[in-house]
Amino acid sequence: MDGAHYSNGHRRRKLEMTLLLACLCGLISLSCAGRPSVSRQKLQVEKHLKRLNKPPIKTIESPDGDIIDCVPISHQPAFDHPFLKDHKIQTRPSYHPEGLFDDNKVSNSKGPKERSSPMSQLWHMNGKCSEGSIPIRRTKKEDVLRASSVKRYGKKKHRSIPKPRSADPDLINQSGHQHAIAYVEGDKYYGAKATINVWEPKIQQPNEFSLSQIWVLGGSFGEDLNSIEAGWQVSPDLYGDNNTRLFTYWTSDAYQATGCYNLLCSGFIQVNSEIAMGASISPVSAFRNSQYDISILVWKDPKEGHWWMQFGNDYVLGYWPSFLFSYLADSASMIEWGGEVVNSEPDGQHTATQMGSGRFPEEGFGKSSYFRNIHVVDSSNNLKSPKELGTFTEQSNCYDVQTGNNQDWGHYFYYGGPGRNPNCP
Repeated sequence: MDGAHYSNGHRRRKLEMTLLLACLCGLISLSCAGRPSVSRQKLQVEKHLKRLNKPPIKTIESPDGDIIDCVPISHQPAFDHPFLKDHKIQTRPSYHPEGLFDDNKVSNSKGPKERSSPMSQLWHMNGKCSEGSIPIRRTKKEDVLRASSVKRYGKKKHRSIPKPRSADPDLINQSGHQHAIAYVEGDKYYGAKATINVWEPKIQQPNEFSLSQIWVLGGSFGEDLNSIEAGWQVSPDLYGDNNTRLFTYWTSDAYQATGCYNLLCSGFIQVNSEIAMGASISPVSAFRNSQYDISILVWKDPKEGHWWMQFGNDYVLGYWPSFLFSYLADSASMIEWGGEVVNSEPDGQHTATQMGSGRFPEEGFGKSSYFRNIHVVDSSNNLKSPKELGTFTEQSNCYDVQTGNNQDWGHYFYYGGPGRNPNCP
């Protein structure tokens, strides 16, 4: 009797000790506090990295610390999408927009009329990918660990889109996203183009970002918003540094479950072997010095219906298949151009994260950042100057926008600002 009692008690204590040790060591899937254990998180991260980082045929180390993998075009992350299993890759668009090649070149301009050398990406200094492969910036473990969760890695936060007609202060404070944009609405749009001045704005907090981009939008600003976005950004949280990088984004449900930056989920199909999404752009503009800009075009192929992206005059990068979208499967109802920052400061304080060059629009060329040669694509696949541009900013004392129009630059605007300053506390 006593022996049996001792044996049962001993076994129970032994089981309790085993469970306690397992809990402490993270060997079971839930920690004592009910959160995912260290080992489970590690497993999730490794699984995610394996999904993103496809086996390369060649690897190039960039001077900025990036690793660029040359991956066979048919092995890229896009083809993890169940709808793309049997997709025949379209290597080039059926049609470019009419009037595209009448426009200016990508430039290194010391003044509004000088245009010359195209920009490059830093990794090009150490090699190129061969035809039939595409360059993919390798995702590192520390990149994923900076995200709020493995699931949210590579995604924008909800409500990161400017809604020009609802400058509600409560909405601004809740979302933390601020904008200085020009826009068109009220028609059907089949693409957009602009030449965007490139800078390296200073970011105050690692979880903030500053970007300049084109938005191609369809649907309402509720939970069904479709968006295709492209431009340049500085995002320490996403990339681990303060470099200015080329990026794209897409969503079909207002940033909730669908879409991502660059190639960090299945969706965008890249066909170009020379430009890497998410890689650093070089050189960038300097205050009262040489100004550098990039041209970006996003348009809907009238034959196949996919949305294509072109960088400069020479690089057709790839496309978003039309089935990814609901509203954009037909056309866009709004186009926006401009800057966006995240303000993560508490208690009503404003971040000192810069937008554009960090200078206000009235300072002009060589000091303030600009978008120029702004166009939309109409239903006949013609590249056209918009009839008029609306403007919007939540707090013009922090970041502002001013439009103009002349023979050389067509429709243009200067935009941006320093964030926190005496008029923007």
